[in-house]
Amino acid sequence: MNSVKKLLKARESGSLLFLVLLILLVGFINPSFWQPASLLGCLNDSVVFTLLAVGIAFVILTGEIDVSIGATLGMSAAVGATILRDGGSVVVAVLVALLIGAVIGFINGFGVSVLQVPSLIFTLGVNGVVRGLIYVYTGGAWVENLPATYTRASNVKLIGELTVFYAATFVFVLIANYIVTKTRRGKYFTAVGDNISGATLVGIPTTATKVSAYVICGILAAAAGMVYTSRIGFITPTAGNNYEMKAIAACVLGGVALTGGQGSLFGAAIGAIIMSSISRILVFLGFSSDYDNTITGIMLIVIVVVTTVAQNRSIIKNRHEILMARTNKSGENKKGETV
Repeated sequence: MNSVKKLLKARESGSLLFLVLLILLVGFINPSFWQPASLLGCLNDSVVFTLLAVGIAFVILTGEIDVSIGATLGMSAAVGATILRDGGSVVVAVLVALLIGAVIGFINGFGVSVLQVPSLIFTLGVNGVVRGLIYVYTGGAWVENLPATYTRASNVKLIGELTVFYAATFVFVLIANYIVTKTRRGKYFTAVGDNISGATLVGIPTTATKVSAYVICGILAAAAGMVYTSRIGFITPTAGNNYEMKAIAACVLGGVALTGGQGSLFGAAIGAIIMSSISRILVFLGFSSDYDNTITGIMLIVIVVVTTVAQNRSIIKNRHEILMARTNKSGENKKGETV
């Protein structure tokens, strides 16, 4: 019973309920959506956004933001794809891509944590720089003619229609979520986002924690880039453009507070499934996928507004309760003195 109550109180339970209701609603309108292949297709399609959402969740938990993950995905994918196209091994291509992601993440972390530049401004600048470097590196051309063995890797099935890529991503999310929620060092991320001054007082290395969050975010964005390369089979200079909006929306939808210190990686992964399923759902509902970005933007605005209103009401309620408690206590003291 206690475990059930704990689950219902979890921030990600709302997003999980929303996902279930969404599946039921779309299935009632178009029953073919309930086919196992279609439902598993939603999971398989979410690998890229799951990696992006989990990566940026590390940053958001610390109370910061990173709007350069789309460019990081594009740059890492372009370099990795070039290595594969020119005959390099998959291991080298992946390692180089991950290194690029880590470097970009470190630059972001250094600028935000050490130089104390507002995260939105600094990562927006890095986004522009990296996006420009992609055009310089590729010459504005597509990176094509990748090895067939690599482009087929994203379709390798583990069980039924469930791909190996999603299964591996799911296992990673479970492990990462356990580390962040159950281990001492893993809890540093939420502690820094919840109260950075208090975290500093108890000896938590706040600067190193934020830098590591950005590095992890960059590495996962690069990993998403290599998965994207395998799924699409080619890379354009605009690869990953605007993906940061969906990743942030996935986190918020999954219960990760933009103010930091609240939420889980598992919730971000659930949000990623919802956000990546929008295009598929629109097709089953008979709408054009051109509405994808519009719906994503509307969902992000609604979620943020609802969350903000709820938080403000909670703050006002807490202040009112504290004030009433102090007033009652003061009244009791005066009454005692009079008697």
